[in-house]
Amino acid sequence: MAIFTGSAVALVTPFKEDGSVDYGQLKFLVEYHVAHKTDAIVICGTTGEASTMTEEEHMEVIQKCCEYVNKRIPVIAGTGSNCTETAVKLSQAAQKVGADALLVVTPYYNKATQNGLIRHYSTIAQAVDIPIIMYNVPGRTGCNIQPATAVAIAKQNENVVAIKEASGDISQVAKLAQLADGCIDIYSGNDNQIVPLLSLGGKGVISVTANIIPEDTHDMVIKYLEGDVAGSLALQLKSIDLCDAMFCEVNPIPVKKAVELAGLCNGYVRMPMTEAEPASVEKIKKAMMEYGITLVC
Repeated sequence: MAIFTGSAVALVTPFKEDGSVDYGQLKFLVEYHVAHKTDAIVICGTTGEASTMTEEEHMEVIQKCCEYVNKRIPVIAGTGSNCTETAVKLSQAAQKVGADALLVVTPYYNKATQNGLIRHYSTIAQAVDIPIIMYNVPGRTGCNIQPATAVAIAKQNENVVAIKEASGDISQVAKLAQLADGCIDIYSGNDNQIVPLLSLGGKGVISVTANIIPEDTHDMVIKYLEGDVAGSLALQLKSIDLCDAMFCEVNPIPVKKAVELAGLCNGYVRMPMTEAEPASVEKIKKAMMEYGITLVC
């Protein structure tokens, strides 16, 4: 059974002006997404700025999110690291505090060979009892999980059940779908490629844009899976300019500004992220207004 079908939001982490986590706003965001059709919450992923958190802070944010969600929808905890030992430690801690599944990014900076990726994911998988989603985003990590490698990992470890595919290479995803033959659930990691991934057998999306359009992101997936391909495609095409705006600077800078403009939470980011440039803010505002999102500031 899939961890989720539909749209998982790659949730932003709200910070106070002093840089501390704003748990009141985090609770509000959880309630907002549960009420607006979000099918799962990914906490402490790239969009959640986990790379700027201490391990203790990382675990506290995951624990609080699990408490706030209270099993109403799955909570998927980002626990990846470029150190396998650290990834194991984070993964075990996330399981202990109640995460339903894990999102584990490929090692970044030091990277890994394909054999190294098999060993890395297998070591993590053998240390926990909950499902794992591999996260392939070579544009950020410099490390690409080849289709045959992903299949080998899944076949060797029964709790590695899915992949978030953000390579942007549709041909690679097609090869993965062919080789996997159903043994790996595929989720789009790119908001502008949801429908193409669904056409290759995908189960849904782990979405940045869902932070501000959760219902439409959910509907885009469900319409496709229920046979309304035209309706799904219409939502995909409607969202293209908004998707572009959400990546006009390095993620999560634009989406942090967008949630602020929508009145959902503060838009503070932690260094080395910086506030969106004025030209980017105008682009974000324009895309949001054209989509039909009301700006409150």
